[in-house]
Amino acid sequence: MNDIEELVEFALQLVATQTGFSLNYIQKIILRESLVANKKTYAKLAEENNYSESYIKFTIAPKLWLLLSQALGEKVNKTNLLALLEQRLEQFASQDNPQTSETTGAMPTASFPREHHVLESPEGQVPLTSKLYIERPTIEQTCFQEILQPRAFIRIKAPRKMGKTSLIARILDYASTKNYHTVRLNLYHAGTRVFEKSDRFLRWFCTNVTGQLGLESRLNGYWDEDMGALVNSTIYFQGYLLKELSHPIVLALDGIDQLFEYPEIASDFFVLLRSWYEETKDISVWQKLRVVLAHAVEVYIPLPTHRSPFNVGLAIELPTFSSEQVHDLASRHKLQLTQLELEQLMKLTDGFPYLIRLALYQSAHLKIPVQTLLQDATSNTGIYQQHLQSQLWSLQQHPKLAEAFQQVLTAPTQLEIEVAFKLKSLGLVHLSENQATVSCELYREYFRNYFA
Repeated sequence: MNDIEELVEFALQLVATQTGFSLNYIQKIILRESLVANKKTYAKLAEENNYSESYIKFTIAPKLWLLLSQALGEKVNKTNLLALLEQRLEQFASQDNPQTSETTGAMPTASFPREHHVLESPEGQVPLTSKLYIERPTIEQTCFQEILQPRAFIRIKAPRKMGKTSLIARILDYASTKNYHTVRLNLYHAGTRVFEKSDRFLRWFCTNVTGQLGLESRLNGYWDEDMGALVNSTIYFQGYLLKELSHPIVLALDGIDQLFEYPEIASDFFVLLRSWYEETKDISVWQKLRVVLAHAVEVYIPLPTHRSPFNVGLAIELPTFSSEQVHDLASRHKLQLTQLELEQLMKLTDGFPYLIRLALYQSAHLKIPVQTLLQDATSNTGIYQQHLQSQLWSLQQHPKLAEAFQQVLTAPTQLEIEVAFKLKSLGLVHLSENQATVSCELYREYFRNYFA
């Protein structure tokens, strides 16, 4: 029989290699306990690690078995896990050590799957196990340290496709290693009916948080129509969710820009978040709530200073990549950029992360030099074709934005605040001293030709 720790390490590597995910603290505990002879019950594990039994039984454990099933290619449970892991480990050992004991007199030594260079699409979040994630100096570590603080409130701001969601994933993963509960909501995933009124939105919000925490919904018992949605939400969090769990809860809200299209709901929700932040000063149970906000649009909804959540906590603004970071990322794609290629790429994209990753991905995938790809990059047939058409579609849906951007293409321009912020959220402009300028040569050339 293999050593338990060897099997655990093998399982961790297998999950990371086959699924792109890493197991969190409590999942690793369940994994290890499932391999020993005298297995502990979920109730016992919950008691020892300060979790609710329902959270482990209905949320954590099912996710673990799903990941292990995907990694091993067949359905996994507590009963068959040990046998499946030992069988798979022996297969890898025999592949890497074809000489068996019959010919050498020695048992084959265990080894893990050989690492292969796999190209990752630049679309969406960069997986936690990815080697293509580029850290911004000090930002990740600053966020990790901040989330440990009892009154943590982190605000991440950057245009679309700058890496906000990838950073959130890493903050939550770090929080999980500290035995924190994590909840992640992307407001762009909510249906339009959710935004009909504050009461409906806040019930949706509370229900989703409850579900991700693995708790039974008791919303109806705490919801009093005469009290109002804001008070009901506060009572539900304070009287139920925060009291039910002994460890801190990290609540990450991505895509809150969606709320700006519904000013009344946005105003209520943002005031609610600020009130919860203020509660952390005097009520200890609220100190277990840690909040992470991510948004692309500057906040243009008028809120009194003392009621806004956008002037408290830690503000993080994600920068573009430097030349050194782009060179590093190219190396991770197994590409060696010439100095000329690096300069051309930086001039065209201004270090915008998604545009950089797309160019490097296409170069590695198509085995075409970056310099060749950039020759028609600003045309409707180049590597940025789909992205540029998506940006064009966004402008076409909002003629006011298109008209304003045309002015910026001509010369730096002072724009209406809401228009300027929306163009910035698309990554089309930089804002400095009330002046909007085109963010990079890619957009300048493409849209200049289009509008011409």
